[in-house]
Amino acid sequence: MAADSESTFRIQARAAANATEKAHDTPTRAERGPGTLAGEYVLKSMLAAGGHGSVYEAEHRILGRHAAVKVLHSHLADQGEMLQRFVREARVVNQIHHPNIVDVYDFGLMPDGSPYYVMELLSGRTLSQVVQERGRLSASRALAYLEPVCGALEAAHRAGVVHRDLKSSNILVVEEGEKPRLKLLDFGIAKLIQQEPGQQGLTTAGQRLGTAHAMAPEQFRGGSIGPPTDVYALGVLLYQLLTGRYPFQSDDRLELERMHLEAPPPRPSMKAPVSPAVDAVVLRCLNKDSTRRYPSVNAFLTALREATEEPNHVEGQTRLVLAVNAEVVLPDADLDDDTTYAALATVMDTLEQGLRAQGFILALQTGTTLLGVRPLDPGGAPLHDLQPLRDLQAQAQHLAESAHARVHLCLHHGEAETRGDSSEAEVVGGPVTHVATWNVREPGGFAVTRPASQYLDSPLPH
Repeated sequence: MAADSESTFRIQARAAANATEKAHDTPTRAERGPGTLAGEYVLKSMLAAGGHGSVYEAEHRILGRHAAVKVLHSHLADQGEMLQRFVREARVVNQIHHPNIVDVYDFGLMPDGSPYYVMELLSGRTLSQVVQERGRLSASRALAYLEPVCGALEAAHRAGVVHRDLKSSNILVVEEGEKPRLKLLDFGIAKLIQQEPGQQGLTTAGQRLGTAHAMAPEQFRGGSIGPPTDVYALGVLLYQLLTGRYPFQSDDRLELERMHLEAPPPRPSMKAPVSPAVDAVVLRCLNKDSTRRYPSVNAFLTALREATEEPNHVEGQTRLVLAVNAEVVLPDADLDDDTTYAALATVMDTLEQGLRAQGFILALQTGTTLLGVRPLDPGGAPLHDLQPLRDLQAQAQHLAESAHARVHLCLHHGEAETRGDSSEAEVVGGPVTHVATWNVREPGGFAVTRPASQYLDSPLPH
């Protein structure tokens, strides 16, 4: 049934296009101005134009309802596959029915044979524009944007549809707020997981469809497409929201393809203050093996929610502590390569082991920073010899040379909220956890704050 309707529609479009070619008196795509009719809708103004079609603001001439009308360019209406994709997009979107997917009301043919469909008129800005304006987002804000997107994708998958072109520019932020309202757009290259009887797929073997920076390895290979393909794109999107950039970047498409196929996926914490738990979510999404990604969009969303959960408030004990902030400062130049990643991982491991060996508890950690805290209990061993910390900084700096990075350690004295009485006490808050309020850098890589200096100059307890 669906195949017959698409075939009939294609024949009608070709006939109309041929008639237009002979008459030369019907508005072409360049002449579709205010007043042009698309069925019962009057075109008012153009909202956007792309390589395949244009979108117009329109108004129903009887009901007065405002809508958006998407029209396939007339020179493409005679291309069978392009026409089928256009009709398929309208049908696919209409069959999903989800509040976070744009609604399609109607479709038909323009007088010149170009097909069109009518959809709800939306205002807002794309998620890509949000990232460009704000830069990287917190994990909790990224989650707020992704929750409605995941709802839309899960509904599409239940309807047997894979989007396969999920990206920030295909997501419209209609309304901001604590729970933003979003719409998932552009199902133009969506794939039906199971074809209807008698219906042929629109993708030939080995054909690649998608946007290179967000394509899964199986898309580059022309392999089997399924829900895990969209999960990979979710990983790319989450990385972009957290860091303000794509996980793999290159102006050379072949190099970009190689990176998606072969390069280890980067952790977002290398570019932004992201927890290891969120790192793990991104890395699983970006697994080269589709069977090792999250099995569904809902599974991804559950994992991301757990990774971004705020810890329950815990009544802690206020203690005086020594704190060390260790940070690796990468150069401004783009060094997204395996050598840089390997060197950074080695440096961070060395810093963590060195701080633990000197009695510091790991309180905070990102891909490039560590906060170690050492409670100063009465009767405990004081710290007056700074040489081990200086040696640790020097050792880490030596390892960081291959990445052209700088390692900085800063020692501070202050208060922390802790839970537990042993050396394994958990740090749950307090002034020292607000590192930006006390952290300083020295040219040599090792700094001591004034409170720490005063503590070190105090008499040794007897």
